[in-house]
Amino acid sequence: MVDIFDEISDDLRAEQAAKLLRRYGALLVLAAVLVLIGVGAQQFWQNYQKRQNDAAATKYLAITGQIDTQASTITNAQRQADAQQLTGFAANAPAGYRSISRLRAAGLYADAGQIDQADALWDKVSADNGADMLLRQLADLLWAQHALGTAPDVAVAARLQPLTGPENIFHGLAQETQALLYLHEGKQDQAKALFSQIASDPSAPEGVRNRADGLLAQLNG
Repeated sequence: MVDIFDEISDDLRAEQAAKLLRRYGALLVLAAVLVLIGVGAQQFWQNYQKRQNDAAATKYLAITGQIDTQASTITNAQRQADAQQLTGFAANAPAGYRSISRLRAAGLYADAGQIDQADALWDKVSADNGADMLLRQLADLLWAQHALGTAPDVAVAARLQPLTGPENIFHGLAQETQALLYLHEGKQDQAKALFSQIASDPSAPEGVRNRADGLLAQLNG
């Protein structure tokens, strides 16, 4: 008797499955097709992005390689021309190469004495939501370093504040700039305290610690 009931139960399940298949079979097939299309589209997009990144890397290295060959012989006019070439490349480059190209171009403009153009590029990287956060923070740090003494102190402090925490990779350099800002504001005691903190911070770059030691010695007379 148990076998008969099991057979009846199996027949009922099979009949229900057949009804469901007749009713929803087309939808199931469509869903399977959409899954396959989605997988194919994802693979196509990944391959496309890889090709775009590879092409961008080749172009970026070609531009910067040519810049590097000029070394100490580069003129300010050439720096500006190279910066323009980098910003032109950045306009259509993938996010990563867009950011590093703008940062490199900003450095060239700054070296050529064109701080306004450099500031504009640092601002672009900082405001670019598609850029890596470390590159955005680096742009803020570079802007603050070059703006010290020219931009309003409150604006410089605002850019530095998120970077000065011990968890931030740039905290040593940001704290150094903050201490210099204190000196510019006439807050010598706060500057000395911060230089002392930097000098004893093993996680700060060695050059930053050495500079802090030197400045602290000068301030202490």
